[in-house]
Amino acid sequence: MFAGSALLLGAVLGFFAPVPKRLIAGIMAFGSGVLISALSFDLMDEAYKKGGFFATSAGFIIGAAIFTVANFFLSRRGAKHRKRSGDHQAKEAQDGGGGLSIALGALLDGIPESIVIGVTMIKGGVVGIVAVAAVFLSNFPEGLSSSTGMKRAGKTAGFIFGVWGSIALISAVAALCGYLFFSNFSDEVISATTAIAAGAILAMLADTMIPEAFEEAHDFAGMITVIGFLIAFLLTKMTR
Repeated sequence: MFAGSALLLGAVLGFFAPVPKRLIAGIMAFGSGVLISALSFDLMDEAYKKGGFFATSAGFIIGAAIFTVANFFLSRRGAKHRKRSGDHQAKEAQDGGGGLSIALGALLDGIPESIVIGVTMIKGGVVGIVAVAAVFLSNFPEGLSSSTGMKRAGKTAGFIFGVWGSIALISAVAALCGYLFFSNFSDEVISATTAIAAGAILAMLADTMIPEAFEEAHDFAGMITVIGFLIAFLLTKMTR
């Protein structure tokens, strides 16, 4: 719930405050670096230790494939620029892109992240701090940039906050389901599930967050991403 609340916080700030697009891009680049670190060390490394190479590799490819296929169809129905803060969403609205597609796209981005928060609690009993921080830092710029773009596209405050508030609640339920549904499964199944989430997250980063960050931050996007990665890496080592 805490990680998902960043979507609503970002949406409120993006709707009411004139946040510079380059600042949004910088936050998004930072969040991308944090997520890359989290999926590398908290997800893929742990999945490999728990379930081995085959289960981890299969899950990783499947997760990326599921995201790519779903994102392809949603993009063709008006959700291609769901993370954009500029006039991209307004153009999609003129071309028939609907708010439902944007909401479904946001769910597609957020559910794998949330499920894996619940999965990190299995057997350990403690929420993965780095995983939560990574999701929070990726959700905040998404809510911020998307609400700015939705506002430019003519969406009402009720629609925007309703979308992000609902997705925050669904994210909390997804995390709970990740813990409850997979607690009794074998290590191989848990490993594959974790890797599926990691594959989906990495594909999401490459398809949506990093291009948006680079478009506005340009030459500084890489450095900001590296800083985000390093901070998350240090947190991972400090909490073990």
